[in-house]
Amino acid sequence: MDKFEEYLLQYEERLEEDIAKRVAFIREQVDGQKLGGAVVGISGGIDSAVTAALCVRALGKERVIGVWMPAYSQAVHAEDSRKLAEAIDLNLVTVDLSKAYDAAVAEISKVLELDDKTKGNTKARLRMTTLYAIANQKGYLVIDTCNRSEVYVGYMTKGGDGLADINPVASLTKHEVRIMARQLGIPESILTKAPSADLWAGQTDEQEMGFTYEDLDRFLLTGEANPEAKEKIEYLHRISEHKRRAMPEI
Repeated sequence: MDKFEEYLLQYEERLEEDIAKRVAFIREQVDGQKLGGAVVGISGGIDSAVTAALCVRALGKERVIGVWMPAYSQAVHAEDSRKLAEAIDLNLVTVDLSKAYDAAVAEISKVLELDDKTKGNTKARLRMTTLYAIANQKGYLVIDTCNRSEVYVGYMTKGGDGLADINPVASLTKHEVRIMARQLGIPESILTKAPSADLWAGQTDEQEMGFTYEDLDRFLLTGEANPEAKEKIEYLHRISEHKRRAMPEI
């Protein structure tokens, strides 16, 4: 057994303790500020699934709203969002952003044409606008779903999924999230699906990053990586520093 596998095995052994710690964190952040509950953007992926499950454990079904926000999204993600809601007893609502996305892109395109990546980031920012509108109206906190692996290489949208009030999974790598997901009863179709931000048709995280989550998580947990993957990981970490820091001021 190598160091990476050994680390993950040790994490499994302390899993219940870690879940309890994160549940307590959510409860403290919401109740400590005398707020009503939590809003979580549901993507059909594993990170939002685990985040929502932790919130339901911490606050109860009546104080958590999961929001599925399609914008020409793939049907598989809609189906997995529905399966998640059934599995963890989540109050799931839908806000279809397709028309809002079309309108925003059409107006911006009068100034300059947008490529697929920028259009995808625009979807992410519209989703966060939606979550904050609901949170404002309800007196809730917006819960971030980005994991440690994504945050390290800046694989999130500034002003989009990289923006929220609290994050109960920011210290978990993708592999640790997957281990926790099994314990929390997340549906198998979500556990085994290729990670995707659903920013455009056929988009996957690993394809866009240029290395696998195993490459990334092995590096984060053990410091080990093949030279090519390590170079790409460290490069993305350097150029995304602005996403992890507060806005510079003078």
